[in-house]
Amino acid sequence: MKQIIQTKHLLNLNETCAAPLLEQFEYPWQALPHISDFIISLGKTLSPDEYEQKEEHVWIARSATVFPSAYITGPTIIGPNTAVRHCAFIRGNALVGANCVVGNSTELKNVILFNHVQVPHYNYVGDSILGYKAHMGAGAVTSNVKGDKKNVVVHGEADYETGRKKFGAMLGDFAEIGCNSVLNPGTIIGRDSQVYPLSCVR
Repeated sequence: MKQIIQTKHLLNLNETCAAPLLEQFEYPWQALPHISDFIISLGKTLSPDEYEQKEEHVWIARSATVFPSAYITGPTIIGPNTAVRHCAFIRGNALVGANCVVGNSTELKNVILFNHVQVPHYNYVGDSILGYKAHMGAGAVTSNVKGDKKNVVVHGEADYETGRKKFGAMLGDFAEIGCNSVLNPGTIIGRDSQVYPLSCVR
């Protein structure tokens, strides 16, 4: 279990510009408090030929497609050839990779989306990291706060104290999440895993 959930085994760091951040940590959730500062630092290095700075701390690749009805606040980076569709709500601290789909009425907050991630319909993704080619079916969401408001603990062969009250899910590369599923706080979905529709995952 410990090896499966380690950053280097769960995620292909060649498929994200967040690699310099994530490779510092044994477990991917340890990067969550640092996403904002990393985006601001990275954004300042992006080529103006490839990225347009729309407002303070918001960089959007010139090859990306962003619908006029989408709402984006910073710090945010939207990668090349990514589609941000009708009424998407990006609340900041969002690092979205290349060739991604952020779909209609999807909400993102404090997230890293690797390249080719799809969150295409009515998804909420908060305080989470989605690996290369991860896909969330329509209506699937991450729940990022426990009902008792206590810190999130990752349970496995041992209990991993995260020290965080807000922690959604970590999805390994190629993870498939079925429609209308709920990933409860601290959920880890391994590489190449599938979650059935209407699942409640802990």
